[in-house]
Amino acid sequence: MHEDPSTTASEPSPSFAGYGLDERLCDALAELGWAEPTPIQDRAIPALLEGRDVVGRARTGSGKTAAFGLPALQLAMTAPRATSVLVLAPTRELAVQVSDALASYAKSTKLRFATLYGGAPYKTQFEALDARPEIVVGTPGRLIDHLERGSLDLSALKLLVLDEADEMLRMGFIEDVERIVAATPEGRRVALFSATMPDPIRRIAETYLKDPVELEVEERALTVDHVHQQVVIVPQRSKIDALARILATEEGSALVFARTRASCAEISDDLAARGLPVDALHGDLGQQTRENVLGRFRAGRLRVVVATDVAARGLDVDHLALVVNLDLPTDIETYVHRIGRTGRAGRGGRAVTLATPKERDKIRRLEHVLKVQLEQRPVPSDADLERMRRRALTDLLAGTDEGEGGAESFLEEVVAELGLTERELLVRAVRALAAERRIDLDARPDETAPKWTRRAETTPAVDEAQIFLPMGKRNGVRPQDIVGALANDRGVAGTEVGRIFIADRKTIVGLPEAVVQRLVGSTVELRGHQVPISRVRAELFRPAGDQRKKPPHRGKARPGKSR
Repeated sequence: MHEDPSTTASEPSPSFAGYGLDERLCDALAELGWAEPTPIQDRAIPALLEGRDVVGRARTGSGKTAAFGLPALQLAMTAPRATSVLVLAPTRELAVQVSDALASYAKSTKLRFATLYGGAPYKTQFEALDARPEIVVGTPGRLIDHLERGSLDLSALKLLVLDEADEMLRMGFIEDVERIVAATPEGRRVALFSATMPDPIRRIAETYLKDPVELEVEERALTVDHVHQQVVIVPQRSKIDALARILATEEGSALVFARTRASCAEISDDLAARGLPVDALHGDLGQQTRENVLGRFRAGRLRVVVATDVAARGLDVDHLALVVNLDLPTDIETYVHRIGRTGRAGRGGRAVTLATPKERDKIRRLEHVLKVQLEQRPVPSDADLERMRRRALTDLLAGTDEGEGGAESFLEEVVAELGLTERELLVRAVRALAAERRIDLDARPDETAPKWTRRAETTPAVDEAQIFLPMGKRNGVRPQDIVGALANDRGVAGTEVGRIFIADRKTIVGLPEAVVQRLVGSTVELRGHQVPISRVRAELFRPAGDQRKKPPHRGKARPGKSR
């Protein structure tokens, strides 16, 4: 059954209280600042409260968690003390996100929650299940594990929610999902939410749901009209250079999609070595590390995250300004789902896809299917980068309050001492500030697209001196650790960090001479240790700047060993 999403102009705006939700839930929503439900909430909440099964098509950021979560909590509050609601999520990040959201809605109730996902200790999960939680949220693999162990009892289940079902299909969990659905009792309700509806998901809906209400209230969930889309044609070998230039000329936070875990880490390291505040998010990371990356990104302390499709599930960032596809996705659904992350609840977003010259036909097919035309964007030139730096300098000067007192009196003293006019002193001050920020005010940079090289381009002044840190690969040191530590502890701007060379037990970092003079003799916190900073001779630094290669052996060659 399809529900008509249309409403008349005379109809009053819907409200959460109008659905008959418990007063405690409505109060929690009011504290969160939620005045009116989103379209998916306005369709799904009444249907679920009426006891209907629901199939909802909605993109991330549409409010679908509350769409199924509020009726689920209402149901759990009236059920006996047992697990009455089970939510399946494709990843642990999304499971935690859903559980936290439900808990925030139910903070004034006595409902108990258990969040079950792989990589977490069993003991904690056993204790949570022993408390007979009304709400259980988990990933398919760990849920099946608990079912087999007998620690998860679904005999009293009233509502089963399949969240982001298409992603569970893509990740290969479809058999696990069907196994869990088959383990639930007859008569339970089912709510299935998915950004897309491929045939296997449609078959699950037809098999296990009874006369469901089908909701497709946000047409943009299936299109990309809300996203400004661009494509950059660039050789495969030059994509990292192009990516770095794009990020340097963009503002706001960015999510970069990579195909594999290995490439995800390599790209992150490469961007960090160029001075960008970046980290990776992939399946090889431990849970605590993953949560730290997500927390820093949401808080705005991390500007760029490089992620795989799987690891990005559950990454819900309101301020996300840009999505970059480092490679053209293999299917349209993945493309739509990726770039849809830049728009939250109707707001617009930006997406850039890097494609090779041989992929022009694929771009044309993508445009044909989505009925859009991707704007072809050139790779930012040296002049573009210089304009961005100068604009940042202008913004800095514009945002500095003139004030009174110390600065003005100091200016008068300097003018008198040096015999300069205020204009001459102003010019010198701006030049000094520009030099500190690597801006050549006399330069006439090339307006044409760059000539591609495999290695990162660096400004010689950045690497004119080097510092030595007595920690390296054996201590788990990564380029982003170095950039972050220097920025947080010593106030070094990311643009001042040059080449980074990490060996087993040491790290060498290229910096401007003035910065090195300021740092030498101080310490920096690196991987939980206070590390002394010293100067190294310039000739010890590997010119190529490849942090993955060992430095040349400078001792005597061992007998019988080739150097």
